[in-house]
Amino acid sequence: MAEAAVLLAAILLALHPLPMSLSAAAGGDGGGGDSGTAEAAADRITALPGQPRVNFSMYSGYVTVDAAAGRALFYWLIEAADPASAPLVLWLNGGPGCSSVGYGASEELGAFRINPDGRSLYLNPYPWNRGLVANMLFLDSPAGVGYSYSNTTSDLLTAGDNKTAHDSYAFLVNWLERFPQYKYRDFYIAGESYGGCWLVSSVSRFDTGDDPRSGA
Repeated sequence: MAEAAVLLAAILLALHPLPMSLSAAAGGDGGGGDSGTAEAAADRITALPGQPRVNFSMYSGYVTVDAAAGRALFYWLIEAADPASAPLVLWLNGGPGCSSVGYGASEELGAFRINPDGRSLYLNPYPWNRGLVANMLFLDSPAGVGYSYSNTTSDLLTAGDNKTAHDSYAFLVNWLERFPQYKYRDFYIAGESYGGCWLVSSVSRFDTGDDPRSGA
């Protein structure tokens, strides 16, 4: 168990970008398609520690949601093997305080699991990115959860459903500018536990705001 925890920590450190994007790691086939922009290309992951070779692409990095406050949310995108033929799913874990990257992606729906030796990964037999099911976008939210952060300390004391929904909306608007190939893809939001509350408030925010695909 301790070795598995060490490997999970290594994976999360490999995902952690420098300081606003993630440099490519080593090896791996990759898959995917058009990465969209230079920012997206900078977020490309080619392999994680102990990872088997795969036929899909992954990206991770920070997206600023409030420049004045210095608030940014961290994401991990795990694409389907044929990303152009699959919808986009935004996944939100609950808690509040549970990391979608550290738990949702790494322990539940993501592409990999940790081998008993604690030193390598194997493919999750039931990942949501398999086949044409979905391109999975795992979001650490609100700021203070996982690798998401704010340079304004009071943000950590005032995070609530409304601010979380507002930040999720701002994240999606800015993320779609980085990955414009997803702007007109079928889009779903899913989550678990308290993530269900954020899911509802986020959908309400999306419904009352400008279309995130417009970049407005």
